[in-house]
Amino acid sequence: MSQTAPVYVAPVSTPHPERWGRKTLLGLAFCSPLILIFLSLVIYPMLYEIYLGLDWDIYTSIFSDPIFIQTLWNTVIFVGLAVNIKMVLALTLSSLFSTDHRFTKILGGIFLLPWAIPSLPGILAFRWMLNGQWGIVNAILNDLGFEGYPWLVRRPTALAAAITYHIWKYLPFWTLIFVAGRRGIPKELYEAGDIDGTSPLQKFRYITFPMLRNLYLICILLSMVFTLGDFVIIKIMTGGAPGDSTHVLSTLAYRYTFQMGKIDWGVGTFLTALPVTLLFIFILIRKVK
Repeated sequence: MSQTAPVYVAPVSTPHPERWGRKTLLGLAFCSPLILIFLSLVIYPMLYEIYLGLDWDIYTSIFSDPIFIQTLWNTVIFVGLAVNIKMVLALTLSSLFSTDHRFTKILGGIFLLPWAIPSLPGILAFRWMLNGQWGIVNAILNDLGFEGYPWLVRRPTALAAAITYHIWKYLPFWTLIFVAGRRGIPKELYEAGDIDGTSPLQKFRYITFPMLRNLYLICILLSMVFTLGDFVIIKIMTGGAPGDSTHVLSTLAYRYTFQMGKIDWGVGTFLTALPVTLLFIFILIRKVK
């Protein structure tokens, strides 16, 4: 009988505890600057805000401020109108940009320009156009024989200008999302609808919207979270004027904290919107699952 040669098995080297300990300490030493920055700029401010937010006297003070009550209504109006009008328009326009015509592709490229333009020059352009003295809107009205109007000096029109800019700025992005959603709907469903003689409105009601319903809800929730924390538009467009009547919660928190020096009021204003934001995020997580 032939004997098989013994197989040599190399011993498995086990890591030495001290060597792994030294590597861990070395890694922590290299990461310590980032850890310190994270603790000082993220964790500490969050804990300090929670500490200040536990004082219920803050909420008694800010809810007694009429500017804060006005700001709550402004936030509801700004978020409610901007998000819903924007989403309805995006869903409607997505049907136009879902076609494969060359003209539609060219128009779609132009349509994406507002989203690509940085916010600062776009808002400043809106302010210039709506200026009561030399704005182009009033100049056109004067040429047509109408009297100009101080658009940014009246609360309703100033808030409407901010909402209009928000819709103009972010409508292309959400339209693009719905175009992608429409392209994922099987074409066989529309072909079956054509055989049954359905109208375009019936196709939208029974095919398009049921297939896009979850996407539409997720987009609304995401847009509400983003819009609720929008600071730049109101701050640059109106600055809260006239008479602090066009503030939203984000700009009012900035006013309390940095202009009035009341950090606790600013934290209380921020925490007022936190439950609504967390509710939107919770619903969003449930819908994504």
